[in-house]
Amino acid sequence: MTPTNFNIEQLIALCISGNQSAQLEVYNRYYKAMYNTAFRIVKNSYEAEDIMQESFLMAFTKLNTLKDTSIFGSWLKRIVVNNSIQLYRKQIKQNEVPIDDMLYKVEGDSNGLNSDYEFTSLKAKQVLETLKTLKDNYRIALTLNLIEGYDYEEIGDILNISQSNCRTTISRAKESLRKKLLATVHV
Repeated sequence: MTPTNFNIEQLIALCISGNQSAQLEVYNRYYKAMYNTAFRIVKNSYEAEDIMQESFLMAFTKLNTLKDTSIFGSWLKRIVVNNSIQLYRKQIKQNEVPIDDMLYKVEGDSNGLNSDYEFTSLKAKQVLETLKTLKDNYRIALTLNLIEGYDYEEIGDILNISQSNCRTTISRAKESLRKKLLATVHV
């Protein structure tokens, strides 16, 4: 039986025993989602790639500490989020501006898709682009809550803020996002 036929618990057991093909299978199952998670926080493709790679290395070296292998995906995602937040904080201290913030991208895409899909896709892109314009603490809090699915307590722990402060930040971030989206509609 090849590793592609195994469930995650079986794959993790093989990874712990040092099976490299099992590690590759785990990587192939999770790398896209972990890259996207990192990218939404750090807003830089190369840094997101680095964070994803480092997170997999960290996870594979600490697999024996994972008590319940069925939660591997959420455990890995937490590692990625923590590494992304750590890099973000480091950039803040160094006052770095990501290159993506300095470039203006215009995406033109006409794949011949139906207009409903294009309209929905355009709206989703507009929301994601507008989300990028929010203050960093708003953007990160909303990303963790709405896109990554973390609750207020988990976000508070990640960002080192109280649960009530987290709730307030997310509420204000949603309001700011709503106002910016309404402003773009009325322009």
